[in-house]
Amino acid sequence: MPRRREVPERSIIPDAKYSSKLVAKFIASLMRDGKKSVAESVMYGAFDLIEEKAKGEPMKVFEQALDNVRPMIEVKSRRVGGSTYQVPTEIRPARRTALAIRWLISYARGRSELGFAAKLAGEMMDAAGNRGAAVKKKEDTHKMAEANKAFAHYRW
Repeated sequence: MPRRREVPERSIIPDAKYSSKLVAKFIASLMRDGKKSVAESVMYGAFDLIEEKAKGEPMKVFEQALDNVRPMIEVKSRRVGGSTYQVPTEIRPARRTALAIRWLISYARGRSELGFAAKLAGEMMDAAGNRGAAVKKKEDTHKMAEANKAFAHYRW
């Protein structure tokens, strides 16, 4: 974190197909080694699979999945008088979205379907239905914060 000035937030160019900044951010997180076209084809392939399986609009499923995975609070380590406490803190909106995107992608990579588009589509549909590994991660994060609620007065 810089001490001198506030860092300006970069403007995000919406994606071409859905003109959504959220999809563009997801594609950027999905991208590896600067291969954006590959990431786009994977993302749009996952959307096609969602449309095929869920018989609905893929953007609604995607947004619902992100909403279900976004955490509200997390724990941060705080050192007070020689001992470290896990202090529950609220998460700012940009970080909530970033964590949700990161968790969806990482748990999709661990799935067993064939092809990454299928893995991503499966994880998104599970998250939209409030099940799956990414939603479990959010619930675990909330449980951890709830368990350490006694240390909330150490918040900074």
